Amino acid sequence: MIKRLDNVKLSPDRPESELIKIAEKRLGAKVKYFKILKKSLDARDRRNLFWVYSIAFSAGEEREKPHVFGRVKNPPPVAVIGAGPAGLFCAIRLIDRGFAPVIIERGGAVEDRRESCLKFFGGGALNTENNVQFGEGGAGAFSDGKLNTRTKDGYNRDVLEGFVKFGAPEDILYINKPHVGSDRLYGVLRNMRAYVTANGGTYLFDTKLTKIKSDGGCLKSLILENVKSGAESELPVAAAVLAVGHSARDTYEMLNAEGVFMQPRDFAVGVRIEHLSRDISYAQYGESCRLLPAADYQLVSHAHERTVFTFCMCPGGVVIPAASERGGVVVNGMSNRARDGINSNSALMVQCNRSDFGGEDLFAGVRFQREIERKAFEYGGGDFRAPCQLYKDFSSDRLSQGFGEVKPTYAAGVSFAPLDKVLPAFAVSALKAAIPDMAKRLKCFDSGSALLTGAETRFSSPVKIVRGDDMQSVSVKNLYPCGEGSGYSGGITSSAADGIRAAETLYARFCGD
Repeated sequence: MIKRLDNVKLSPDRPESELIKIAEKRLGAKVKYFKILKKSLDARDRRNLFWVYSIAFSAGEEREKPHVFGRVKNPPPVAVIGAGPAGLFCAIRLIDRGFAPVIIERGGAVEDRRESCLKFFGGGALNTENNVQFGEGGAGAFSDGKLNTRTKDGYNRDVLEGFVKFGAPEDILYINKPHVGSDRLYGVLRNMRAYVTANGGTYLFDTKLTKIKSDGGCLKSLILENVKSGAESELPVAAAVLAVGHSARDTYEMLNAEGVFMQPRDFAVGVRIEHLSRDISYAQYGESCRLLPAADYQLVSHAHERTVFTFCMCPGGVVIPAASERGGVVVNGMSNRARDGINSNSALMVQCNRSDFGGEDLFAGVRFQREIERKAFEYGGGDFRAPCQLYKDFSSDRLSQGFGEVKPTYAAGVSFAPLDKVLPAFAVSALKAAIPDMAKRLKCFDSGSALLTGAETRFSSPVKIVRGDDMQSVSVKNLYPCGEGSGYSGGITSSAADGIRAAETLYARFCGD
């Protein structure tokens, strides 16, 4: 019989192997089955930090029952458009349910994508179809693989178990703020692809959706274009899952022209803020920081009429070029599994609403993003260098003249520039109010040598592809919008969970055939 023990505390200097000794003492026998169910850090008192665990154990051998899926008979042709978290987890669940999906991805396989991105990071040309936004794994493949989410979706556990199945570290199943690491995601994505193709699925890389064909309001086929050769093809489908990601601006325009109903959405814009990782860790943990992983943080400020918040915090990480269009600078953040870089960074975002950029005009948000990105390109000096300013100079409206302790990690290079010329005035004033307010909760956050690098504009999709309770587009049946790009999630876990939901919806629809 499996027993559970909660609220087990270990100081940071004690090894996890002691948990088994604790379990055996409670059991009064040797443990043959042991599992960590939950792990979190209690850092409320910096003088007395400890890890808190929930564990399960037994004196007997225990085997977890594998999940058995019902499978569709005579599966119809189904396509998944986009190979980001939503698309990949949708495709895998479709495979498990007996379908043989075709995965359509405008970018390249992760091997080609990594090569293209590294060239761009090093000053090479931008590939507008194979970059941080487009390609196998989606934008999440170049972040950190952060899997924490505020949603209580029933499929969240399926997502975590799926990542582990394909090679992610097992601790993501129980750690409070799980992450895979950008370096580990490379192998995970390859393993996912191998599973899909070994079980009847097909990938079409470097292939963009350029048109949809419908009859009587029902999707019948997809018009596809190979972005390298320009060759066009038509793919008949019984259904298509639309998981294109938040940066597929040309796809949004095409769908609108084809009569797919969409609505504008609120989103956020801002910068990346960089500090020394050691300073963040000390501010969070005190002297105990030497025994702990690089610290993260999550901050919100209401010091201004605009809410300002941190997002996608990368301990021991770097700021990366994330543009997908020529003439625009976009920044993002990433960190590897070890999180052992000198700097830590986070997006520092200011909430926007539709009245800021055109009310109910569907593509006003896209234009608003582009305007900021183009100003960032201009003030960065061209060649995708990013505009950068020390916080002490940003707060005092001065042009920075040199770096302090914090050196920039943005690979394409930075140029000192006035960020108040890049960001809208309301965002500038909100950031000026928020940073010292956040420093009240995280000492060092308002360090004068902290770096602000712009512009972070791809926080979420600026449009929502409206779907009904059946997950189908309200205007084109057989089309299933899902994930972050369609406006239904934010982050890897919630996007992947929404992809699984789309697959289960398709299974429920076709399982009787």
